[in-house]
Amino acid sequence: MPTLHLEMHPGRTLEQKRTFVSEVTRVTAQTLACPPESVDILISEVPRDAWAKAGKLLADA
Repeated sequence: MPTLHLEMHPGRTLEQKRTFVSEVTRVTAQTLACPPESVDILISEVPRDAWAKAGKLLADA
């Protein structure tokens, strides 16, 4: 059973998340030849003040 852990910044709507997980599930099931029911997706929303890139917090960019 594939489990995908997706991290993103807050701010997406519930509808955007619904569409996103639907498409990710579809592509994962197709690519890995598994039933969609076996695909688990966890979304973690990480605020910009807790995410850094190139040594700088994204909140400071």
